[in-house]
Amino acid sequence: MTLTHFDAAGQAHMVDVSDKDITTREAVAQGCVVMGAETLALAQGGAKKGDVLGVARLAGIMAAKRTSDLIPLCHPLPISKVSLELDADHNLPGIRVTATVRTTGQTGVEMEALTAVSVACLTIYDMLKAAEKSMVIQDVRLIRKSGGKSGDYEANL
Repeated sequence: MTLTHFDAAGQAHMVDVSDKDITTREAVAQGCVVMGAETLALAQGGAKKGDVLGVARLAGIMAAKRTSDLIPLCHPLPISKVSLELDADHNLPGIRVTATVRTTGQTGVEMEALTAVSVACLTIYDMLKAAEKSMVIQDVRLIRKSGGKSGDYEANL
């Protein structure tokens, strides 16, 4: 298998997508912030800094739109949809973050979905760190993608 971000000489380069078909592409990523039950209660409305989940949602949306500024070889994309679900999961305990990103273009949005989840999780951590520094961000991964030459993908959950 060859890696697409390296040329024949092994130098990093941006993949040329000019010959790829324009198709609808979607990616869904997920991650978790694991915390104590008391901190989870704060995340659900009791934090002094305000609406933790609302701020994290906005941070994730903003991050998806700025992915090409953060990941050196990502193409800037015309994103048509970014949505984030932030759900309390008392079994963790913590917050499960799911991002869905969609575009119509020549390359996929997996990195945008992963970036949205990562930054939303970091924002949750930032807003709650005064209550619990031992929170753990974990399991950030691509759940599924559709569209493009490589076809559909779904993670084994």
